[in-house]
Parts: sequence; structure tokens; C-alpha cells
Amino acid sequence: MPVAPIRPVPPLKPGARVALVAPAGTLTGQSDVAIGEANARSLGWEPQTGTNVMKRHRYFAGTDAERLRDLNDAIRDDGIDAIWCLRGGYGAMRILPEVDFAALARRPKPIIGFSDLTSLLSAVNVQSRIVCFHGPTARVRLTEFSRASLVAAVVEGADPCGFAENARVLRAGTAEGRLVGGNLALVAAMVGTPYAVDLEDSILFLEDIGERTYRVDRMLWQIYLSGALKRCRGIVFGECTDCRESSASGSRELDEILAEIAELAEVPCIAGAPIGHIDNQWTLPVGARARLDAGARTLNVLPFTAESR
Repeated sequence: MPVAPIRPVPPLKPGARVALVAPAGTLTGQSDVAIGEANARSLGWEPQTGTNVMKRHRYFAGTDAERLRDLNDAIRDDGIDAIWCLRGGYGAMRILPEVDFAALARRPKPIIGFSDLTSLLSAVNVQSRIVCFHGPTARVRLTEFSRASLVAAVVEGADPCGFAENARVLRAGTAEGRLVGGNLALVAAMVGTPYAVDLEDSILFLEDIGERTYRVDRMLWQIYLSGALKRCRGIVFGECTDCRESSASGSRELDEILAEIAELAEVPCIAGAPIGHIDNQWTLPVGARARLDAGARTLNVLPFTAESR
């Protein structure tokens, strides 16, 4: 049975009603909500804060049912134009089986977030067949760089990426494919599930935080051993924030690990792109087609066509 193409979502216009939800970890306080609402208003949008965002249940922003309710209410409400997640943390993958992907497919709207929200973005891509956005969570203070990329992606429908000034070339070459990926730990954790990142004809982008490099090595090998990287066209690694190279058993540099995987997959690869737990980050339209020129350190999102998969 043919796979349905990935469809674009409508750009956000002034006055767009944007739901602020917390599908994963707990917020640090009411200030997170205040920043999220201020960010939305500064972009010309009207924030609609979820009922349960300040709930706490162990390390989650409320019970699974409470977090799911806010998300599905936003998905099903035709008056809501977009969904902006307030934070990552952990917990989004726990609610995936009950997310109303059919409603989102009927009425596509942008979903924005990153880190733990990788699981939700991948699931939306695979189940609803629409573009979603790997970008800043609503509670962060947006730099000029991050704001410009976010606006390009979700308002203008323009290329939000470009030249990665600080990137390192690990394997030269060019590639074109669908942008997929996100947080490495979540991409690895989703392997073998109905919501796994689809690496067919893809440019895989990755980032992580707080991982020793041997764990990065292990997660990349998990993806490689699954066979998924055989279908990948290129790899763009962002930042591995606070990732230490040493352990009691020795050390290994991140670039060596990434270059090894790129060589095994026989794809071009750069590292150090503005993606991840950093102040200046690109907003990446997950599911859109892009072109990677590793030697030139550029990643460019291509205009949507009828053939976009």
C-alpha cells in the first residue's frame, strides 16, 4: 500500500491562536508559562494555555491523562491554529497511543518543540503525515537568531536554515532527502515502535544533552543495527551539550564516533550545526525536503512540491 505524502501545514498569521501545552516534564514554575505567553504575543499570536500545564505528578507535568487531555483538546479544537510545547523533559512517548492523530490529519496545524518532544514530532510525521517543527520550546527566551529561524519556518514558509558557521565536516558530500530526527536518545528509543523515525530517503538530524560519548556511541549503533541507516542519505549532528568524553573505562571523541557511523552508512555528515540545547538554534520542518552540502557546511530546506514524500 503506497505511503501518503507528507503535507505542509498552514503558516501562522497575525492573531493566530496558539495552544501552550506541557506533554512531558514538569514546568519549573509559573514563570515558564509567563515567558511562553509573552513569546507568543511578541510573535503576534494569541496564547491559549492548557488547563493542566502547572500540574505535577512525580516527574511529569500532570498524569498521563491530564497531559493527553490538553494536547488532544488543542488538536481537536478548530479554533486553535498551532500547538507550542512549553518544555521537554520526559513523558511525551507515554501518551502517544492515545493521541488523536486522525484529527490532526483532518485539520493540520503546526506543532513546535524539541528534545523529549522528538517522540511526538516523529509520531505526528508518521501517523498524521504532516510537517511539524523541531524548534525552541515556548518557555525559552528567544535570541534574535532563534526567533528569525522560527519565523522563517512557521510564519513565512521560507528556508529557516542555511550556513552552519560552526559546523565541522566529518564526511564530505551532498545529499537530498526528508528532514527527520531530533534528540538522539528518543530517536533510538523509538526504534521498533509504530512511531519510529522513518529514515527512508532522509537527512537525519540529531542532538543530545548530558550523555557520555560511550552512550552516544551505543545509541547510534542501535539505530545502525536496526538497518534504518541503510535508507538514510545524510547526517547533520547539532550540539551534544554537556556530553563528556571520558568514563572510568576510557574516552572517545564525539567526532570520531559520528564519523565512524557516517562512514558505515556511506553518507555525508557534519557536526556542530545550530540544533539542540543551545541558545541559537534552527527551527527544522520535520518531513520537509532539504539539501545537505557537507563540504560547504550548508543545510537548505527546499520548497514543497506535489511530489514531496
